[in-house]
Amino acid sequence: MEDEQSFSDICGGRLALQRRFYSPSCLEFCLSCPRITLRSLTAVTCTVWLAAYGLFTLCENTMILSAAIFITLLGLLGYLHFVKIDHETLLIIDSLGIQMTSSYASGKESTTFIEMGQVNDVVINEAIYMQKVIYYLCILLKDPVEPHGISQVVPLFQSAKPRLDCLIEVYRSCQDILAHQKATSTSPEGGDKIISASNRRSHSGMGAYWHRQEDKR
Repeated sequence: MEDEQSFSDICGGRLALQRRFYSPSCLEFCLSCPRITLRSLTAVTCTVWLAAYGLFTLCENTMILSAAIFITLLGLLGYLHFVKIDHETLLIIDSLGIQMTSSYASGKESTTFIEMGQVNDVVINEAIYMQKVIYYLCILLKDPVEPHGISQVVPLFQSAKPRLDCLIEVYRSCQDILAHQKATSTSPEGGDKIISASNRRSHSGMGAYWHRQEDKR
């Protein structure tokens, strides 16, 4: 089963969130980022070429114009291949782990996989970005030395930067999967009752925003 919802990023850009339900223990999120527009591409190109033409009128060196064209093309290719991300995908399987995939505008993909045994929790946290407070979804990894400690925080959807309402949708589904995984791991015969996501309030010392909001209710 698949559904799609529209959300906004922290700058007001449109985001599309697709959810694919493969099974009660397997769920995939695909967040589509705003595509590069012709207006922004034209503005950057004109700025570079006008600056190059201004230098040409002062120096009267045709190499400046050639360099401007070369730099524009090279910068565009580098931006599409290393910076501009079109899709960010989060695949969570309770028996295996969590896979994060970033698909760039050039077609390149970058994938990171975290085994479920390393995952402590998935929380919504706070951060300061451009002189304002934003919220982001992150994975807390277990400390191999300290059982109740956190060794690393892995942020999710860093390119899209969705707003809180979108993060809450992903958070709730992730908590359901983690609760299912915890129940099956503690009860091999499946007799234990699955812990609901709203009761899993493991703060883990990170001051997670959504955990606090659930407690206020």
